[in-house]
Amino acid sequence: MGWGERAPWLLALLLFAAYTALSVLRYHRMETRSWDLGIFEQAIRGYAWLGAPIADLKGPGDNVLGDHFSPVTALIAPVYRVFPTPVTLLVVQAALFALAAVPVARAAGRLLGRGKGLSVGAAFGLSWGMQRAVDFDFHEICFAVPLIAFSLEALLARRWRAALLWALPLVLVKEDLGVTLGAIALVTAWRARRDSRRAVWWALGAAAFGALAALLAFTVLIPAFNTAGGYDYWAKVDGGPTPLAGAETKVRTLLWLLLPTTGLLALRSPLLLVAAPTIGWRFLSGDDHYWSTDWHYSAVLMPVLLLALADAADITRRSPRPWLRRYADGLPACAAAAALALTPSLPLGALTESAAWRKPEKAVVAERILDRIPDGATVEANVGPISRLAGRCRVLWVGDSRGVTPDYIALNNGSGWVRDPYAYARRLHPKARYYLHGEGGGYLVLKRSG
Repeated sequence: MGWGERAPWLLALLLFAAYTALSVLRYHRMETRSWDLGIFEQAIRGYAWLGAPIADLKGPGDNVLGDHFSPVTALIAPVYRVFPTPVTLLVVQAALFALAAVPVARAAGRLLGRGKGLSVGAAFGLSWGMQRAVDFDFHEICFAVPLIAFSLEALLARRWRAALLWALPLVLVKEDLGVTLGAIALVTAWRARRDSRRAVWWALGAAAFGALAALLAFTVLIPAFNTAGGYDYWAKVDGGPTPLAGAETKVRTLLWLLLPTTGLLALRSPLLLVAAPTIGWRFLSGDDHYWSTDWHYSAVLMPVLLLALADAADITRRSPRPWLRRYADGLPACAAAAALALTPSLPLGALTESAAWRKPEKAVVAERILDRIPDGATVEANVGPISRLAGRCRVLWVGDSRGVTPDYIALNNGSGWVRDPYAYARRLHPKARYYLHGEGGGYLVLKRSG
């Protein structure tokens, strides 16, 4: 393997190191941002011990497949069985995200040359969408990003069957990604129409399969596992605000997607249609969290955007407009430069600060307080303690124990939102009595008496 073939893998290795450092160091500083890491650890722990993926954080005894249809996370179970810690999930996610840089750089390199291919790969790896996703603890979409990247690499190489085969597993990653599979298949059919009629029919069949799989997930599979017998997220669309709500935020997100990442050139590539399903459901939703550039929601769009840029740059080489050819020729380097220039203001920029590499004393104290909770205990907790307890205790979401009286209540109270712990415990569980078991580092633990 020559330098040109090794370079994308070396880029992926560097990204893996950076992604791992960012997420694991944040975990050790006890700066977990949401309950998702705990939810996925509970589900994967269930798989690892050959049980159902029960996520008590969603409700006592709730099967996580009744929330989102993501059986692909079971693939992490063997690794988690050997290394039963939430850090395992963070490292696996970092590896999957970094792996996606390989097909992105290779595909762009085949179209534009190795140097520009590496620029596109670096622009992908340092893109704001990928950095936001790494900074968001763990989510199942980490499987979708490399699958989409490998699929589009094959599509651009006119390997139609491989493009479809890489995209098919998307239906096991998340329920909406069946529609993304359909979009990839339709673009494949369009590109293959002059080469292979058989490939066109296979692609159309894959598109129909993706749509059917999504429909079954929404209407049959998820309701079958859901305790209420439905799909909880319909409420975020049905009866919500009009599609024009949050127009300013949505336009800003579109500009962030298209300008620093592709310089608008990606609009010349049909690959950009693959992004339409994800952008569509996000902007139609009534939940304003989906509209912005925050969290992990844009990660699946990054390989689409960067490979659409590479494809558009290749298409533009045949443009009769000299200025457009020059513009397209310089864009890969500009996209990489823009991503690098933005990085100091994005999550990876934190790695340049010495504080990121040190565990604060309050985190040490908080861990010591949480360590006093014995393995196997039932604990009601908010975001802070979850990542330290979900792997060894039965953890319920605070205020949603649904009749289960926990042995302990563990809270991140750094902001002082709980002023009277005893009154708060009585409000949660009027028939039980709790006493203060430990307090420090902004955390407090209450233990049930008797």
